[in-house]
Amino acid sequence: MDQSTIVMSRVNSLIFGGILCLVLLSSCSYFLDGDKDKPLVPKPPCFLRTNLPAHQYFKYSVKNDLVSYSFDLSKHYAMVANESNGKTSFQKFDLGPLNGSLYFYAIRFDRQDSLNKLINRANAEVDQHKIKADRIDFKQFINRDNKVYGTFFQLKGDVATNYQFYLTDSSARFVRGEVLMNCRPNYDSLRPTLDYLGLDMERMLQSFRWKD
Repeated sequence: MDQSTIVMSRVNSLIFGGILCLVLLSSCSYFLDGDKDKPLVPKPPCFLRTNLPAHQYFKYSVKNDLVSYSFDLSKHYAMVANESNGKTSFQKFDLGPLNGSLYFYAIRFDRQDSLNKLINRANAEVDQHKIKADRIDFKQFINRDNKVYGTFFQLKGDVATNYQFYLTDSSARFVRGEVLMNCRPNYDSLRPTLDYLGLDMERMLQSFRWKD
């Protein structure tokens, strides 16, 4: 076998090895980060909506063995999941005609430095969307009588989540929330829906109360 044949053989081996590595890495990533039984499906496009129902609310209570609370919930929304593993709890609300979901993540803590970490983590969740957000507005909630303190974030632009928030009693309970729409981000098409939802979110946060 001449020298050129040996060189070509080694090159072909390197190319094949590289392709094999890429295939193996892709497979590992798929099984580690995704659900093989539920492949990712692209979200459908957003459509402009103007025929939204009138705002109506009722007092709603979320009860579990970790963190319980109540707030004014739109009559057009419904809780579809309420789970707890003893350390954290999770709630999901179907936003009905708005075609989206509202998620709550709650946890108990016992030290001030733990609260600081939870707040920093919540802020980091918002910061992840800075690149695509045109602007991020926020509003602080301070209700000393009911020990409800927190921040409501409004992310404007073609971002994955346009609303996030966190609430705490500053001593033991912490709740973080976010809204995810069931369509590809398109702020112009979603604007009427988001404006409508924003009113419901503010009503919810203003009426939020901890339950013993």
